[in-house]
Amino acid sequence: MPDGSPLNHIIPPDTGSALGKGVTVLSAILNAKHPPSLHDLAEATDLPRPTVFRVVRQLEETLLITRSPDGDRYLVGPNLMALAADTMASFTHAAPLRNILNALVNEIGETCNVGVLDRDGVVYVDRVECDWPFRLQIGIGSRATLHATAIGKLLLAHLPSRTRKRILSNGPLQKYTENTLTSPKSLEIQFKQIRRLGYACNDQENTAGLIGLAVPIYDTRGRVVAGLSVHAPAARMSVQMAIQKLDRFRDAARRMELVMRECHYPPATPNEDEDDT
Repeated sequence: MPDGSPLNHIIPPDTGSALGKGVTVLSAILNAKHPPSLHDLAEATDLPRPTVFRVVRQLEETLLITRSPDGDRYLVGPNLMALAADTMASFTHAAPLRNILNALVNEIGETCNVGVLDRDGVVYVDRVECDWPFRLQIGIGSRATLHATAIGKLLLAHLPSRTRKRILSNGPLQKYTENTLTSPKSLEIQFKQIRRLGYACNDQENTAGLIGLAVPIYDTRGRVVAGLSVHAPAARMSVQMAIQKLDRFRDAARRMELVMRECHYPPATPNEDEDDT
């Protein structure tokens, strides 16, 4: 496929089964740099075009994928995005990741979260509260806006341009405080800065008196799959103070990535039939 080969980061399924064909087609869609057409999918998967057509129709019926506005190409559907968020939530509750988050909160002294993109918002898949009596309490599974939070802007900034513009054009962007950016053009300028600096800030843009900072969590292919964020009352921590702790957030995010890689790629075990060397 012109946009990259599928199945280069997951175990290749048995394409002789219906489920295997579905996973193969989904992987091709997820790995494409641009929404693929039916022809692209047949070429990428080496499956017969009638088979790809049948699989795509079934994936559409289950809302795992959806058609692009022009009707000729395929995008990730709402149910697949929901499954991805649920998967990340389940994964982050693993003890090593929770330990990293706990250690960061103990060191920083403020609430930290892990969040992922879920349709047109952010869902917090893990969260550790600080011990301060004055704090914003939001439960795991809660949703937050994209354009007015540090983690939301971080995830938006790393989306393909076409996807980002589609999300931002769904309707008028709500102005939560006097600092909220509601102009897509102004946000695009900030997105470029976020990609250049490697972090995003929220300077009382979602809630007056509350600041935030977020850094990316990458998968093994260098794609941003989640964000690690902190938020705190501006009276206790300014944006500048959060930026001074940037190395600590990045270190925690890198350690999370290492745990994720170890879980996905366990060490190979020696072949019992071979002699030790």
